[in-house]
Amino acid sequence: MKHYEERLEHDLQEIRDAIVAVGRMAADALPKAVQALLERDLALASETILGDHPINRKTRAIDRKCHAFVALHLPSAGPLRFVSSVLRLNVALERIGDYASTIAKHAVQLDAKPPEVVRRDISMMADQAAAMLKQAMQSFAEGNAELARGTMKMADQVDATFDNVLADLVRETEAGATSVRDSFALLVVFNRLERISDQAKNICEETVFAATGDTKAPKRYGVLFVDERNDARSVMATAIAARAFPESGRYASAGWSPAAAVDPDVVGFMAPRVDLSGTVPTQLDTTRESLDGYHVVVGLEPGLRDRIPELPFQTVLVEWRLESPADDLEATYRELSMRIRDLMVTLRGEEAS
Repeated sequence: MKHYEERLEHDLQEIRDAIVAVGRMAADALPKAVQALLERDLALASETILGDHPINRKTRAIDRKCHAFVALHLPSAGPLRFVSSVLRLNVALERIGDYASTIAKHAVQLDAKPPEVVRRDISMMADQAAAMLKQAMQSFAEGNAELARGTMKMADQVDATFDNVLADLVRETEAGATSVRDSFALLVVFNRLERISDQAKNICEETVFAATGDTKAPKRYGVLFVDERNDARSVMATAIAARAFPESGRYASAGWSPAAAVDPDVVGFMAPRVDLSGTVPTQLDTTRESLDGYHVVVGLEPGLRDRIPELPFQTVLVEWRLESPADDLEATYRELSMRIRDLMVTLRGEEAS
């Protein structure tokens, strides 16, 4: 039994060392790719692009090691969690290598060095992503769930930075400081840097799972229902969603020209289901900072899109053309219930609750 346990631990350590080594290679590729882009260093760009091939080979080798480990040891509990996490981590690291290669490829294609403000943005996002990746790999190597949880919180900072740098890129393009062709390339670069931070977050989630068995909590989606007066349909929609899918999202409503009070007929109709007596119509806040808190904005009357000057990159706006007459509350309730169910099943799947 002792010999078996020693062999098990030896094989686990071999897999751990291999995945840490690949993580180091992926982490090293990121600053090289960014430097190649900022300095238009074509030789360094080519080196980074070619360097993705060894990363791919090593991830495939780790994949084989993990499957061989399972076949040989038939692991359970902790070792099985660890190996399953490594398999998912392997995918994340391969993608990070691909992202670095993509950044380097765009370095070769640029017509000119990026404008100074965009260079600062790229450096800032790259530093944030690199810091996340370094801590994520450290947490996995050490089996440190607390470090992993702390590192995951850094993703919000990267998301906030992403919105700001997009605005900078648009301004520089409009001012003629960068060509449209280069702007598209830089947009891809920003996207890849954000994706690297997302993959680092995934690594942290796998660390927590491998170390503790805790799985990622299902995502709760922010949904904002909007119409003109926020006194009837949007209020009903919010109440329906909160009652039917409390664990799947957080819901709010607003109007671009809100009434003084919610329609008394709506309050009376909804009374057997939800108490709306204290609900007050809310003015729609169209600032990016406010809308950034929602994954989906649902327009229940035509014209909402024209009233939002700038939609956050991560927010989706949909407009529902309701067929039920506004004064038929029963039909409106049924139609909204079906539409909301379709939306939440799309976001969360059949297990939406």
